[in-house]
Amino acid sequence: MLVKNDKNRGDEVQFNLLTAQEYAAAGRLEDWIHAYLTTGEWANHGLSNGLKLQQRYWLGPLALPLAKLNRVCGPEAEMEYIEPVDGWEQRIGILMQNIQALEDVPPLIIHHRANDLSIRDGNHRHEALRRLGYESCYVLLWYDDSVSWANSCYRD
Repeated sequence: MLVKNDKNRGDEVQFNLLTAQEYAAAGRLEDWIHAYLTTGEWANHGLSNGLKLQQRYWLGPLALPLAKLNRVCGPEAEMEYIEPVDGWEQRIGILMQNIQALEDVPPLIIHHRANDLSIRDGNHRHEALRRLGYESCYVLLWYDDSVSWANSCYRD
């Protein structure tokens, strides 16, 4: 995936599982998330800005089954963000051609709300991985409050 210069590290960051793990271990996961969300053709400035509106509580990266994650973007009528089928299929096809290993795919960004795991960034990656036969993927889970985060069944 695309790289971005990181002034704090003094080098370029590749957006993949390894760098997400490194940032998480250093207590800088939010730095990785915002760098990822504001870089490249996949940039999602709206999500980055929205995440900054209040404190978020993060877990991950961790592997979760694709079937537990709920897409909010796609051509289906029930989606929160409906995308025309032609554009959707084109993006999925490109991703499928470029995914060589699960570890190379940036973790999906998931909002944990009650019993819902809502994909807020990574809907196209989710679908491409599903079509390629993967059963799980790496995710970053965010919680809106410390109580939900502390009581999460996904904590070690």
